[in-house]
Amino acid sequence: MKSKKINLTITGCLGRMGQQLIESASKNKRFKIKGLTESKIQKKKIKGILPELNNAKAFRDSDIIIDFTIPKCTLEVLKIATKYKKRVIIGTTGFSKKEEVLIKKISKKIPILKAGNMSLGINLLMYLTEIASKSLGDNFLSKVFEIHHKLKKDFPSGTALMLGQGIAKGKNKDLYKMIGKKYLNKKNFPYGKKVNFNSIRKGNIVGEHEVLFSSGKEIIRLNHEAFDRALYSEGALVAANWLMKKKAGLYSMRDLMNFK
Repeated sequence: MKSKKINLTITGCLGRMGQQLIESASKNKRFKIKGLTESKIQKKKIKGILPELNNAKAFRDSDIIIDFTIPKCTLEVLKIATKYKKRVIIGTTGFSKKEEVLIKKISKKIPILKAGNMSLGINLLMYLTEIASKSLGDNFLSKVFEIHHKLKKDFPSGTALMLGQGIAKGKNKDLYKMIGKKYLNKKNFPYGKKVNFNSIRKGNIVGEHEVLFSSGKEIIRLNHEAFDRALYSEGALVAANWLMKKKAGLYSMRDLMNFK
């Protein structure tokens, strides 16, 4: 028996990730794009669909919404998704603590999978970071280094913060209490008892992340390099397929990958 296609709405369809998602979803026989949204009114169709503003019409025929935009837009999307009982994949980063609490509240009504990074490799790196942080203990100081393309505005990246979360979790501490100094475009930056971050913005780099632990006598490095943006959109489609079978709740890639 042929399985039913999953109908998608992709928000922020003209952004880098929006375009990448359209490309990946168009090649994947499991999905059908039913709606596209953008923050400004568009007059040109994409794949035969005219992008809408975030509204009921854009989401009505979809099973799932994939959102890689900005926090303000994501919260707008969630409001409509809740009304029409739609599942949502959130790849947006840069939420405030208050917004994070609101997303958790909304997830009691609809299934949401939220990840600062949809790459399976990065989520494995986060898991390894947590194990290393727990095993190495307080004698080791830590820091997180990341590089992204010059157009990326937020820093540290959502992924760098995910890795910081891995360090904090390994020590049974709250990430917000563990965030140290945030540097931008520094050649060198120090280790700390809290997690220090350094973000480089240059060229067209898709994403490089490194977690470092140092005791002063030895250094442990855990790193990941992405060189094709498709790994994020393909990861989001894997997440969408997985979320179709889930009840209301807030899920992560960790749940999908079945890490303990």
